[in-house]
Amino acid sequence: MNLSQLQYFKVLAQEEHYTRAAQMLSITQPSLSHAISQLEQELGTRLFEKKGRNVVLTRYGKMFLPYVEESLKVLNEGVQRIQEVNGSRHGIIHLAYIYTMGSEFAPKLVRKFLDAYPDYDIEFHFTVGTTGEIIDGLKDDKYDIVFSSYKDGEQDIDFKKIANQKLVLAVPMDHPLSIKDSVDLRDTIEYPQIYFEKGSGLRPVIDQMFEEIGQFPKVAFEMEEDSSMAGLVAQGFGIAVMPDIPILRSLSVKTLDIYNPPYERAVYLATLKQRYLSPVAKAFIRFVIEETA
Repeated sequence: MNLSQLQYFKVLAQEEHYTRAAQMLSITQPSLSHAISQLEQELGTRLFEKKGRNVVLTRYGKMFLPYVEESLKVLNEGVQRIQEVNGSRHGIIHLAYIYTMGSEFAPKLVRKFLDAYPDYDIEFHFTVGTTGEIIDGLKDDKYDIVFSSYKDGEQDIDFKKIANQKLVLAVPMDHPLSIKDSVDLRDTIEYPQIYFEKGSGLRPVIDQMFEEIGQFPKVAFEMEEDSSMAGLVAQGFGIAVMPDIPILRSLSVKTLDIYNPPYERAVYLATLKQRYLSPVAKAFIRFVIEETA
């Protein structure tokens, strides 16, 4: 049994598909199959079984997985600590962020960081999702750092405010409200709206805005991702309260400022309080805080 076999086992358990797992591991599918077969022979049991085109863990595989994950985690922490002692400037940063930060905010910050530290050898892994999804991933040690909305009840997570995000009302160009430049949310109630799904970090913010005016919109569609929401607005499926993202300026929509009710939409840098972070991850956090101060 070797380290590569354990890493291959973990990735295959996550992907449940040999081709995808092999692509993620940058190896051939036969090499992956051979490694898993050798591991199963050494353990004397089947770890995976076929399910349609996929593979799933057997009950023995499910028993083995948490031990493998813990072992790899401890080993990785040991490597990171040794690198820290040696002042290493090499490493991987697993960064996740909400959809509204994917087109401009997060990519620009990462590019500025890499340009500011050309002597660092850093590999970024990017993931996009809802606040709920990426916060869960942070707690599961999938990510080092996330940019998200604030989430109540997360005592083990450190949230640092890094930005305010402007919300606007997006309407089709031929909509009755398009003659305005700013709007009271009370003026939107009679029109069908495209709304964020419950898993979105923006959902409670926008819910609170409507609660403050004592009315709730007619929800025509619920969406997870803001670019798709903007596309529906452009095609006349409804209006939407959403972040003022760059794609809005390339679509056939008009954005209106919201002057009532007042609101604050904040974005946070979140990390696990007790989790060890590599030197390069700490350097990136310091950079983000300085850049957004």
